[in-house]
Amino acid sequence: MTLVVNYNSKKELKEAVGQRLRYTETSMFGPEYQSDGQLTVAGRPHITGMKREFFAQVTMAAGVIQKVT
Repeated sequence: MTLVVNYNSKKELKEAVGQRLRYTETSMFGPEYQSDGQLTVAGRPHITGMKREFFAQVTMAAGVIQKVT
């Protein structure tokens, strides 16, 4: 599953390494967030449709972003 994150760009997400992940749970089948391990994330599309959403792999440890690719 893909977790929706609350960042405007992948660059902004990369700048958040060392911080807690800002995300929105969207699954009706249970929580997608994991405080440890790898997450596949998608940026929320801009409301005007002008900006494209982005995708990334986020490595988490103890609830903190360790790496973004």
